Amino acid sequence: MSEQSTPVVAKASRTLTGKVVSNKMQKTIAVEIERLVRHETYGKYLRRTTKLLAHDESGECKEGDTVTISECRPLSRHKNWRVVSVVTRAG
Repeated sequence: MSEQSTPVVAKASRTLTGKVVSNKMQKTIAVEIERLVRHETYGKYLRRTTKLLAHDESGECKEGDTVTISECRPLSRHKNWRVVSVVTRAG
């Protein structure tokens, strides 16, 4: 019998960009993601926000920074995002 090797395909992880609203935890930041949702009946666009916890190993992120985060394996009960880069620094 010949062994067939199946190609391993890495899943593309989701990346989001948001604003840091809290960095009071150790190696963890809270990132607020903002999105626009269209109302079904009236067609008006509504602003919706989601707060996610992300892992910041180096502790470089400060409140007000805009960061890019990507999805990863669960690191704790509520934390399954990781900081990829800091897009802009808070003034």
